[in-house]
Amino acid sequence: MSTIFRLDSSIRTEGSVSRAVADTLEASIVEAEDADTTVVRRDVGMNPLANDVWATSAFAGFVAEEDRTDAQVAAKAVAAELADELVAADAIVVATSLYNFGVSQHLKTWIDTVISDPRFAPGTETVKGKPAFLVIARGGGYAEGTPREGWDHATAYLRRIFEDVWGLDLDVIETELTLAEVTPQMAELRDLARQQLAESHEVARTSGRSVTLKLRSAA
Repeated sequence: MSTIFRLDSSIRTEGSVSRAVADTLEASIVEAEDADTTVVRRDVGMNPLANDVWATSAFAGFVAEEDRTDAQVAAKAVAAELADELVAADAIVVATSLYNFGVSQHLKTWIDTVISDPRFAPGTETVKGKPAFLVIARGGGYAEGTPREGWDHATAYLRRIFEDVWGLDLDVIETELTLAEVTPQMAELRDLARQQLAESHEVARTSGRSVTLKLRSAA
C-alpha cells in the first residue's frame, strides 16, 4: 500500500491547468499501483494557512517548550502536522501556478511553515530520495528567446527547496501559455498552447506509471 501526498495551491478550481495535470498524474499513479493507494490532499489555494502561522512557529523554535505561548504551541502543532504529511508519504505531488512572476503566497507560506519544523530545517534529510513531482502552470511563455525569458522567479526557487534543501527525487511537469484561450492578444498561440497542454498530460500519464516502479523497488 502506498501513500501519495498531493498539495494544490492554485486559486482556481474550474479551469485550473495545474490541478488538471495533477489529476492526470494522480490517476495514473493510482491506476498503475497493484495495491491500494491512499491519496492525502491539502489544498492551500482554497484553504490557505493563516498568514501568521509561519512566523509564530519559527519564533517558537527559539523558546523553550514550557515557555511557549498558546499561539506558539498551536503554530508548532500546525507545522508538525504539515511535516507529518510529508514524512508519511511515499510520493509527493505539488501542483502550483506562476503568479505575478513568482511563487504562490499560499505555497510559500506552506513551505516556510514546514521548514519551521525541525525535521525539515536546512541540512536535514527527512525525505531525501523520495519521488516527487512539481506540476507548474504558467499563463505566458518564459522559454529561452521569448520576451519574458528570465521572468519566471518561481520554478528555480521551488527546485532549490524540493531538490537541494529537502533532497527529493524531483520531476518537473511544466505547462506554458495557459492563458492563451482567454486572452485575445494570445490568439495566435492557442494551437501551441493546446499542444503543450496535451504533452503535459501525456508526460503526467507516463510519469505516473514510472513512479510506481520506484515505489515497488523501495517496498
